[in-house]
Amino acid sequence: MGIFDIVFRSLAVYLFMIIAIRLTGKKELSQLNTGDVVLILLISNAVQNAMVGPDTSLLGGLVAAGVLFLLNYILKNFLYKNERLRNFIYQKPEILIHHGNLDFTTLSRLKITNEELQEAMREHGVERYRDVRLAMLEVDGNISIISNIDGMKQSTYKRKQAHKRLDAS
Repeated sequence: MGIFDIVFRSLAVYLFMIIAIRLTGKKELSQLNTGDVVLILLISNAVQNAMVGPDTSLLGGLVAAGVLFLLNYILKNFLYKNERLRNFIYQKPEILIHHGNLDFTTLSRLKITNEELQEAMREHGVERYRDVRLAMLEVDGNISIISNIDGMKQSTYKRKQAHKRLDAS
C-alpha cells in the first residue's frame, strides 16, 4: 500500500467525519458526555484501518496523522474565508432569553433544560429570568448572559463542562 493511498483514505475519512458530526447535530466537542467520549474512541479505532489499511508501519501512521493535521489546517483557512462553508459546518448562536422572556421553542429544540438554564444564570449571579436582558447559546456551546442588573457584567457559562472531565478528582 502506497503513501498516496494512505493520503486518499485519510482524506475520505476526514471528510466523512466532518459531515457525519455536522449532520448528527454535534455542535461542539466541548459538550462531551460519557457516551460521546466512548463514541469518539470507538470511531477512532474503527476508522484506523480505513485510513492505513494493512500498513502498520511508523511511516504509515505518521503520514495518516500528517494528512489529518494538514486537512484540519486547510479547513480552518477555508472556514475563515468562506462564509457559506462556515455556515454549513458551524451553527449560529441561538437566543434563549430576550428581556426576561424565554424562547421555549429554541430551548426545546436545543434540549436545554430549565435546570441547566437556571444553573447558568446562578453562575452569573442572576436569580430571576426577568433580570436577564439576553441569554445566548454561543457556537462554542457556552451560554452567555447579559443581565439587567446594574453593575453586572456579561459573563459566560460553559455548558455541560463537568462532562469533559475524564479524571476521578
